[in-house]
Amino acid sequence: MRVVAQRVSSGSVSWEGGNSATIGHGFVLLVGAGGDDDEATVQRLADKVVDLRVFADEAGKMNLSLVDVKGSALIVSQFTLFADMSRGRRPSLLRAGDPARAEQLYEAFVERFRRRGIETKTGSFGAVMRVNIENDGPVTLVLSTDEWATRV
Repeated sequence: MRVVAQRVSSGSVSWEGGNSATIGHGFVLLVGAGGDDDEATVQRLADKVVDLRVFADEAGKMNLSLVDVKGSALIVSQFTLFADMSRGRRPSLLRAGDPARAEQLYEAFVERFRRRGIETKTGSFGAVMRVNIENDGPVTLVLSTDEWATRV
């Protein structure tokens, strides 16, 4: 599983039919599931993100978690995080998880945030979406539960 976590002042996503979701202070998370991922992987990564200490304390030091600042999460499915660009110019997406299984894992990731008491909003799995991010810092972190070769 792979996540791009962006600390935001605000974030929103919209998709077909006039649907949308918006958050204030917190994280916009782009989340992709791979073919080898399972529920244990999901839980471990979700907990890691919830507990990341990247929000400023009263001294301005990154020392607080999403829970500490009572922040929100906007979680957007992003299968292209598994794109392999090592050959040619067209991304290979063979390492992305089966869509039906990936949706289950994505939903489990979202549910883990909700169980942890995080106000959580989502996009629409598999939809073409527009994501707006007001990155705070900017702070952007990339997390992966597998070896992620980024060689091009």
